[in-house]
Amino acid sequence: METIHLKGISLPVSRLCAGGCPAGEYGWGNVDRSEIQGAILRAYELGVNFFDTADTYGLGRSEENMGETLAPYRDKVIIASKFGVRVENGKTFYDNSPAYIDTALHASLRHLKTDYIDLYQVHYLDGVTPTPSMMEALIRHKEAGKIRAIGLSNISKERVQEFLPYKEHISSFQNHYSLAHRDVEEDMQYIAEFLDVVPMTWGSLGQGILTGKYDASVHFEKNDRRSRTIYDNFYGEKLQKNLAIVEKMRPVAEKHGVSVASVAVRFILDHLENSVVITGMKTPRQAEGNAQALTFRLDSEDIALLEEVSR
Repeated sequence: METIHLKGISLPVSRLCAGGCPAGEYGWGNVDRSEIQGAILRAYELGVNFFDTADTYGLGRSEENMGETLAPYRDKVIIASKFGVRVENGKTFYDNSPAYIDTALHASLRHLKTDYIDLYQVHYLDGVTPTPSMMEALIRHKEAGKIRAIGLSNISKERVQEFLPYKEHISSFQNHYSLAHRDVEEDMQYIAEFLDVVPMTWGSLGQGILTGKYDASVHFEKNDRRSRTIYDNFYGEKLQKNLAIVEKMRPVAEKHGVSVASVAVRFILDHLENSVVITGMKTPRQAEGNAQALTFRLDSEDIALLEEVSR
């Protein structure tokens, strides 16, 4: 297993992170709870020790699935969660206030059935709470032992200067990045170097388009968020571009005897230095396909091919 070090965490962290959004059992089509928990367990069996979730995924259901499945291995795994997306009276909004951090953290600890969270991340900045107020609240929880490390998420290059005074306390950040979404590549490299943090990628499989199981006739039911055109990987010119990328990925996957999805993951691992790739999963088989990314390396010919089609 390829690993990396996160500031504040003693265990080596696997460079493949199991994403918990589908474990919220909401917004990803039909999701079977036993299959989800089986996928989490299978990822662990394959050497993945890093699991990422958020309080907003199924309004706590993802954290509950993670906590329940990983309880026997708690001291052997790194659990990351996020706060900042608040749902109240049917409305969703961002909240980074110290008071809400306290509420959200204790709710996450309860859902996860643990007394500490390894990596606690701000999901989105609310544009209201001063950065010092938010960071000082997180540092207090870190000093109290309720969290081991602090992470950022969906952070822009323009905002990183605000976090420079807290550089020693920040371990990672995660942004949207994949073969289907490379326009933030330089920004991610800049943020990683500026704050000396580990870059993590979400949407690493393009919400599934990079798994190779969809074609131009792709259609999603209403219970799947991808039925909305905001998920542009599956619509119009973007869909056609992504399908062209997948067609170039197929012979690479065949050459190495791995899944198409693992080629998408391997590209990020090889291309984005010292990164961690988050991949969602709904079944044990999907967990296995993702983990194949750690069994091979892309050669220069593969990389040149993928570079050209995804540039």
